[in-house]
Amino acid sequence: MSRYRKPALAAAFAGLVAFAAPAFAADMGSDDTLSTAAGDMKIHAFHHASLSLSWGGTTVLVDPAPMMGGAPAADPSAEFKSAAANPDLILITHEHPDHFNPDILFAVAGDKTTIVAPQDVVDKLPEGLKGKAKALANGETAMLANVSIMAVPAYNSTEDRTKFHPKGRGDNGYVLTIGDKHVYIAGDTEDTPEMRALTGIDAAFVPMNLPYTMDVQHAADAVKAFRPKVVYPYHYSGSDLEAFKEAVGDAAEVRLLKWY
Repeated sequence: MSRYRKPALAAAFAGLVAFAAPAFAADMGSDDTLSTAAGDMKIHAFHHASLSLSWGGTTVLVDPAPMMGGAPAADPSAEFKSAAANPDLILITHEHPDHFNPDILFAVAGDKTTIVAPQDVVDKLPEGLKGKAKALANGETAMLANVSIMAVPAYNSTEDRTKFHPKGRGDNGYVLTIGDKHVYIAGDTEDTPEMRALTGIDAAFVPMNLPYTMDVQHAADAVKAFRPKVVYPYHYSGSDLEAFKEAVGDAAEVRLLKWY
C-alpha cells in the first residue's frame, strides 16, 4: 500500500504529462563520465528528469520518480535500488510527481541518506522521511556529504506557464561542487535571469519541453548566456535535440544521453 496520497493537483499534473522520444534516442547511451579532482564522476540517466552522479564512493540521486507516460512498472523503485541504493544525497527539485515520489524515497533512502528539497516538499514528506530531510531555500547553500550545494531559483516566467512552476513557490535547481567541478541541475524552469547569471559551470542539465519548461531556442539562448563547458539536455520530451545542438553552436559541448 502506498504510504503517500498524491494531492489532487499533482495527480492532475501527472495526467497531463505525455512523453515523445526522439527517433534517434535508441542510438544514445545512458551513461557518461566527467573527470573531477575527487575522481571520475559517473553520470547515469534513468529517465526524464531522474539521474545519479557517483564518484569516489559518493552517490547523489536526483528526482527519483516513476517512468510516466507508459505502462506502470510493478516496482517503480527497482531501477533506483539497483543503481543507487542508499545514496549519500537525494536532491528533489519540486513537488510534481515526475520529480517527487515518497514511495520511491522510502525504498531507496538508507541510513546515511540526506534528502535535500525545498521547504514545501519537506513539508509533504511522510514522518518516516522528515528526519532525513534538509530544507534548502533559493539562494541558500549547504555542505553535505562533502558536497557543496547551492539552491538556484527555478520557475516559469511566461504568463501562460506560471501556473506550473510559479516564481516564489521555492522550486530549486542545484549547483553542486564536486572536487574542482561545478555541476548545475536546473530542475523545471525557463531561462531565468538567475540561470543566465551563473558562472564557472562545468556541466549543466537543462530542460526543454513545453509547456512546463522552455522551448529549444530559449534553452539554447540560456546556454549561450552562462556557457557551461558541457550541457546535457534532459526533461526534453518531444524536443528536437539536433536543433538544440545547432542553436548552441560552440557555446558549449552538447552531450546527449538516453532519457526516454
